[in-house]
Amino acid sequence: MNTSELQRIKQRYNIVGNCDALNRALDVALQVAPTDLSVLIVGESGVGKEIIPRVIHDNSPRRREKYFAINCGAIPEGTIDGELFGHEKGSFTGAIGESEGYFGVANKGTIFLDEVGELPLATQARLLRVLETGEYIRVGGTKVMKTDVRIVAATNVNMQKAISAGRFREDLYYRLNTIPIQMPSLRERGEDIVLLFRLFALQMAEKYRTPKITLTEDAKQLLLRYKWPGNVRQLKNITEQMSVLSENREINKETLQKFIPQDPESTQLTLISSPDGQHSYESEREILYKILYELRGNVSDLRRDMNSLRKQLDDARTLNAKVAEINAQLPVEKVRPENNAYEVAEAEEISEPETLNLNELGRQMVEKALERNGWNRKKAAQELGISDRTLYRKLKAYGLNED
Repeated sequence: MNTSELQRIKQRYNIVGNCDALNRALDVALQVAPTDLSVLIVGESGVGKEIIPRVIHDNSPRRREKYFAINCGAIPEGTIDGELFGHEKGSFTGAIGESEGYFGVANKGTIFLDEVGELPLATQARLLRVLETGEYIRVGGTKVMKTDVRIVAATNVNMQKAISAGRFREDLYYRLNTIPIQMPSLRERGEDIVLLFRLFALQMAEKYRTPKITLTEDAKQLLLRYKWPGNVRQLKNITEQMSVLSENREINKETLQKFIPQDPESTQLTLISSPDGQHSYESEREILYKILYELRGNVSDLRRDMNSLRKQLDDARTLNAKVAEINAQLPVEKVRPENNAYEVAEAEEISEPETLNLNELGRQMVEKALERNGWNRKKAAQELGISDRTLYRKLKAYGLNED
């Protein structure tokens, strides 16, 4: 694309900046506009991804048809299918009439699906069918509908990770990603940051009828060094804050620092530099891997402790049940109706002492179970409802030996 064409597009859409990455994104958008290929715009939140689908639609054969921009992350999961594909009357509570949905209304036009990575899996399946065949079925309906819609999507989600985690369909990703367009982050745009600041300062001066703010040289350097995690949206917000709150219309470094987040807990990015002063993503990955490895070890230890505790509780319940059976055989007290006096009922003589503690009862149960099973430890454990290992520990604790 020649320079004059590029400048025409920037002026029409009020795009400020001259960095190579931005120019490349606009160039690809204009090249793909005359086709019907699906486009996926990738970039961080706040970089201005919404400009690209507008450029594509306005320079396509569909420019006289309808254009809809839909934020997929802002529509509740329970209603998004009805919003996109329409619904029949009575298909759900509140459906007092039928609806065509965006894909019906936008026939022959363009739909921009922002935050497409937030779509539910069921909706992704419907969207894939539209992309492949141009067909869809309304919610609560049975009739197959046809539509001719150009789809441009955008996301700030790492799609490869979302696919690996099972949150996004791989086949849908490749259908949307026919033509990928990468929008640069603000920190990658260099001097464009200062140009954008001047634009926003002028807009705020006109909006609030105040003198325009300007930057000193040291403030410009701070502006260029800051990491801008919120990208263009954050720069505009900070410019608006200074335009309203700053008494001095010339912003120096000290004044700018009051408006730029300095809290280490904030969302600004942390750079890890290598010895040559370059940003080291490898170092960041090593730190993350180390943290994840330690967390995995802690989770494994916790799971092992929980399993051991659960086993001990099961053994205790089994022992308590056996003790309850023996207690049910001990003498009980009766009330004699003629004098309302209590006395102990006569009971058959038992071989065990009348006062038994839990350890003695446990030892006797284990010993009897072994005797009944010919000192076969496995059969005795099955009768007692405990594991072989637990029985072995009890034998050792009670001092019982196989005869």
